[in-house]
Amino acid sequence: MKLANCVIKNIPSMNKVRIHFLGAAGTVTGSKNYLETPEINIMVDCGMFQGLKELREFNWQPLPIDCSKIDVVLLTHGHLDHTGYLPRLVKEGFVGKIIGTAPTLAITSIILRDSAKIHEEEAKRANEEGFSKHHPALPFYTVEEAESTMKLFHSEEKDVWITLSEHIKFKFRYNGHILGATFIELEIFEKMFVFSGDIGRIDDLLLGAPERPKWADYLFMESTYGNKLHPQEPVEEILIHLIKKMLAEKGNLIIPSFAVERLQSLMYLLWDLYKKNRIPNIPIFIDSPMGNNVLSVFENFPKWHKLPLKECRAMCNHFKIITSFSDTWKTIDDPRSKIVIAGSGMVSGGRVLTYLKQLIDIPATNVLLVGYQAEGTRGRQLLEGAHEIKLFGKFIPVKAHIAHLESLSAHADQHELIHWAENIKSIPETIFLVHGEPTALDAFRVKLADVFGWHVSIPKLNEIVEVLV
Repeated sequence: MKLANCVIKNIPSMNKVRIHFLGAAGTVTGSKNYLETPEINIMVDCGMFQGLKELREFNWQPLPIDCSKIDVVLLTHGHLDHTGYLPRLVKEGFVGKIIGTAPTLAITSIILRDSAKIHEEEAKRANEEGFSKHHPALPFYTVEEAESTMKLFHSEEKDVWITLSEHIKFKFRYNGHILGATFIELEIFEKMFVFSGDIGRIDDLLLGAPERPKWADYLFMESTYGNKLHPQEPVEEILIHLIKKMLAEKGNLIIPSFAVERLQSLMYLLWDLYKKNRIPNIPIFIDSPMGNNVLSVFENFPKWHKLPLKECRAMCNHFKIITSFSDTWKTIDDPRSKIVIAGSGMVSGGRVLTYLKQLIDIPATNVLLVGYQAEGTRGRQLLEGAHEIKLFGKFIPVKAHIAHLESLSAHADQHELIHWAENIKSIPETIFLVHGEPTALDAFRVKLADVFGWHVSIPKLNEIVEVLV
């Protein structure tokens, strides 16, 4: 396998670190960085690939490493593309610790249970309706396998150095983005490896601004919006316009949303508009059992967000929370104009698919896409004007009005990424750009080189890099 240019040859050293880029290399999802060190082996994040079919198929392939030799997994945050492969990792032989902050592990537990349930339901439905080419269709992992994985969870506080071995320690640092999210400072034989995870917004509605690293010898940096600035959108006015349009046309407003942070931000915006008498008291349904559970995490970890507990509870009481699938159908059959917020954010699965199958071919339906839509997802297809989408094995015509709010993204844009990085006082030996689509990666590479003069590398999937420490 080809090694990157940063390999230093002909210099004797006992301390070599081999870095395997097993995910989010050349694409946004599937975050997995595996480090073999002289003392222990560390996986940073362990996510599922999402989006394009060719990427999703990687999920079903065993990793090109011996998973039984991984000593520890460190999690930056709980999103599926950073944690969703964990049960498969265990299935492939991993028996070590999975370490994250307490809210990260709480959210990861919710996401893994929900994901496993969806995998089981989709496999069952595929077998009953015969729309899978696999006979039988199998779940990616089961609820039982997800529960077994959670037995390996171990929480640590942020801002505290945690010793992993004689010469290796790490620290979690607050990173905004979602509840519990951090970047990781990993010191290996006095060299600092910094993993950005997903970097949050400076002016987030519910979360504080990300902290910033001061020192990095090797920086692994996300690039989701490495080529873009978030638009300065009148978010409240756009929401009010869509609600007025919905009421005038006697239709529905469907908002696909991630259950973590994005859902809570949307709830807060709609609740605030109602309190200010800028929208009427219309029915608003939250059809996300996972999202309902995440709200309890907000209650349990008040120091990790800005929303006062009293306000959080009042906000939740304003919405109709749906937990059962039978209530999903009751909501669809409800003749009133209504707002439905349902998972998932990129229309890649979850309850929102049921709503869209029934309502997206109706001109009075409005669909509001919020935030980033990865290549190959139904959300991206809708954003790009698809005339039909495939739902549960059938193509459904798209007659609904499609709108987009990009400024509610939980990801830092290019300006905010530069702001996050400019606090680093050292000159890193290498910046590895990950978690971005090719155009974003290349644009951000050029930007970093221009602003800082840093050496920037864009690793390929399954590439191995060796560095000396």
